[in-house]
Parts: sequence; structure tokens; C-alpha cells
Amino acid sequence: MRWPLCWAALAGVVEPISGPLRWVAAVVLLGISARSAVTAIRHYRDPLGRREQSGLSTPGRAYAGLLGLTLLNPMTIVYFGALVLGRGDGENLSADAAAVFVLAAFAASASWQLVLAGGGALVGRLLTSPRGRLVTALVASGVIVCLAVALVL
Repeated sequence: MRWPLCWAALAGVVEPISGPLRWVAAVVLLGISARSAVTAIRHYRDPLGRREQSGLSTPGRAYAGLLGLTLLNPMTIVYFGALVLGRGDGENLSADAAAVFVLAAFAASASWQLVLAGGGALVGRLLTSPRGRLVTALVASGVIVCLAVALVL
């Protein structure tokens, strides 16, 4: 059976009860939104002001984590392998030229990872403050409410 036919058959079964399903989904979304907002307010009012320290809490750790993920990413390995080994123009690279290419590619990747890690650490520091977490959670709850309203309209 082809997928479009399967979806059409499923749509025919669900269509008669789609109205009540939308209302149930909207109620669930409103519940998720309310729980998120209440939890955010409780954490904001926590007198101890506890902050969790994650493994990527410092810029150096964030950089090392992103660099490690990039180096271990199979697509990165395949991409660089294809670039180095897949040269089909018949030109042979000398050992010096290949080393320069690898170092330049590493420097470009490392500098991009530095920008990502540094920017992420700065934004993360703002968003993980007590006020940043509260604002983020309340905005997310508002978006969920908008989705629930759009679902029933």
C-alpha cells in the first residue's frame, strides 16, 4: 500500500471526530502551558536561587564540546575525505599542499566553532539567569497558548 493512500484512509477515519480531538488537543496544550508557567514562577521565586551547572557551562567547555562533536561527526569525516581523496582533475597534491589544506580546513572549522561557542556562552549566560529562565518559560507558555487557540479556530 502506498503512503498517500494510507494517509487518505486514516484521514477518512479521523475526520468525523476531528472536532472533539482538536478541543482535547487544545486543553492538553493549555495544561502544558499552565504547568510551564507555574514551574517557571516557582523556580524564579526560589530563595536559594540554585543554578544547575551543566557540562558546557564555561566557554572553554562549550568550545571543546562543539569541536569534539564536529570531529566525531561522520558527515564531517566523509566530507573532508571526499575533498582530499576525491580530486578528479588529475592534479596530484604534494605533501606540503595537502598539509596546508588540512591545516586551513582545521583553522576555518576551529574559528567557526569558537564563534558558535563564544556566542552560545554569552547568550546562554543571559538565558540561564533566573530572570532569563522566567522570561523564556513565560514566552514559551504564551506561544503554546497561541497554538492552542489557533488549533480550535
